[in-house]
Amino acid sequence: MLQGHDHAFRLLVEKYRNDVFRTVFAVLRDQKEAEDAAQEVFMKIYTSLPQYENQGFKTWMTRIAVNHAIDVKRKQARRREEVVEALEQGAIGIGTQRDSVEKEIIELDQRRLVRKRLNELPENYRDVIYGFYIAEKSYQQMADEQQVQVKTIETKLYRARNWMKKNWKEDDFS
Repeated sequence: MLQGHDHAFRLLVEKYRNDVFRTVFAVLRDQKEAEDAAQEVFMKIYTSLPQYENQGFKTWMTRIAVNHAIDVKRKQARRREEVVEALEQGAIGIGTQRDSVEKEIIELDQRRLVRKRLNELPENYRDVIYGFYIAEKSYQQMADEQQVQVKTIETKLYRARNWMKKNWKEDDFS
């Protein structure tokens, strides 16, 4: 298929594009990311065709799609972590200019503690708390990203706040 059979590959893409999209979307849960990832999967399939050994084409493609989607998800998580760390470092830099090293260390410890406590939240609450309070997203932005109604985001935030009130004390953060 690699020897200039672009038409044959186009037919293959047409036949399997919905399957590949559904596979990567199941992992990524984001329309735009899944569209990009599906295109990347077909590029990997195209370049990997010489290694294909007649072991069930759809299964082989699905394995490539799942592995690629997982890689994309890991990169997203690393990027989010890097952004948080960069924000922390930026805040430290500002703190150094206006205050003592001692205050800087206390602020860093508090940020680490808040981040650790955020990880204790149930996952469905963690996303909305992080999105609203840390990433400063609107209810509408979060609803669009999660493909739910705005009311669902409001409910999740309400429940998350109640969970925090019930499970955390202010002393936990000092």
